[in-house]
Amino acid sequence: MKIAHTQATALSLKQLSYLLAVSETLNFTRAAEMCFVTQSTLSGGIAELERTLGVQLVERDRQRVALTPAGIEVVRRAQGILSAASDLVSRAQLAADPASGEFRLGIIPTIAPYVLGKILTDARAQFPQLQMSVRESQTRVLLEEVDSGELDAAVIALPVELGKLHARILFDEKLRLVAHQSDSLCKGPKQALEEIDTSRLLLLEKGHCLRDHTVSACSASRGKVGQGDAGLVEATNLSTMVQLVNSGIGCALLPDMAIQAGILHGTDVKLVSLAAPQPSRTIALVTRSSHPKLAFIENQLCELIKYSKPD
Repeated sequence: MKIAHTQATALSLKQLSYLLAVSETLNFTRAAEMCFVTQSTLSGGIAELERTLGVQLVERDRQRVALTPAGIEVVRRAQGILSAASDLVSRAQLAADPASGEFRLGIIPTIAPYVLGKILTDARAQFPQLQMSVRESQTRVLLEEVDSGELDAAVIALPVELGKLHARILFDEKLRLVAHQSDSLCKGPKQALEEIDTSRLLLLEKGHCLRDHTVSACSASRGKVGQGDAGLVEATNLSTMVQLVNSGIGCALLPDMAIQAGILHGTDVKLVSLAAPQPSRTIALVTRSSHPKLAFIENQLCELIKYSKPD
């Protein structure tokens, strides 16, 4: 899609943000609420954007709202434009103090409960001018939002495909096998993971990277991971998984930080002694290589997060 120079100069970032909100909600009322404007203001902004571009972007009737093919292309390009504009604003603020202004951090659910409180507390103490907001979500969503500029950085677990995003490794973390105290796994000598019947392993639901790490770590073991006699059992979070293990449903691989934070307290779930090498995951902070605060993220922020994990 080619836009003449005079048309391009007439484009409004606000109008583009209205279109992105409509593409996300497919509802003008909810889109207006997301943008904190009235529905008539949002409708007028999109109409003006269509006049500027000379093409219809949105189909709308009483039953449905949909993007036209041209609208889909404009949305795709608008995401990059708004991301670049956000970086431009941040770069302008950088000269005064890189540890100031708004900072939007993402973090995955298998890390957030155990480090987020300390991250926020330490950030307020060390960088009082930094206004940090946090979004907890699954890895795929966070990576998309970092790439589009909705987030500045995200704490995730590797390995995972990063595309063009930049990762700074924070630390490696062991994955610990746990089972009910009456399970035979808790009574024998140290065992190699490949010698364990991993069909009994409980898994998190699809979308959690810990699920992928568990399957990868046990891919060479006997049986299909998670496919025991009771069928495939999936948990939505680590707390649910621990309670399933506590009921004798199976065993599980848990992040060491969850163990250190006391997730097993009050249960009959115990650690299983595994022979080396033990499975692990790598915790990293990802951001855009073009981010104006890249030096701050890679140095001060990474150091702060490194010391947030439970000892």
